[in-house]
This record gives sequence, structure tokens and C-alpha cells, in this order.
Amino acid sequence: MQAKVGDKLVVESAKVDAPRREGEVLEVRGADGRPPYVVKWSDGHEGLTFPGPDAHIVSS
Repeated sequence: MQAKVGDKLVVESAKVDAPRREGEVLEVRGADGRPPYVVKWSDGHEGLTFPGPDAHIVSS
């Protein structure tokens, strides 16, 4: 997975009734655009994120 600042990180839900999470990549801390990322989630929370296999990047 590779991202750049401004891309969207989308984490799909493992549960049928739970919504997916979406956030904006604010900072890329890994080499060559790789995780971890500092993400501002749609609920306003910001945090360091190590995306799992249920996540993907939407380029800006």
C-alpha cells in the first residue's frame, strides 16, 4: 500500500451493519509512501494508523 498526503484511506467494515471508516492522510511516515500514516478520520479524530488488509487508498 502506498499513499501521499491528501489521499483518502478507506477501511471496510468486517460487520454487515457497521459503516466503513474514511479519513484523509495527513502525514506519511513510512518510506516510499508506505505505512504508517497519520490520518484524520471523518469523525474528526486524528491518529497514527497501520492499515490492515481490509483497507485501501483512494488517490486524490
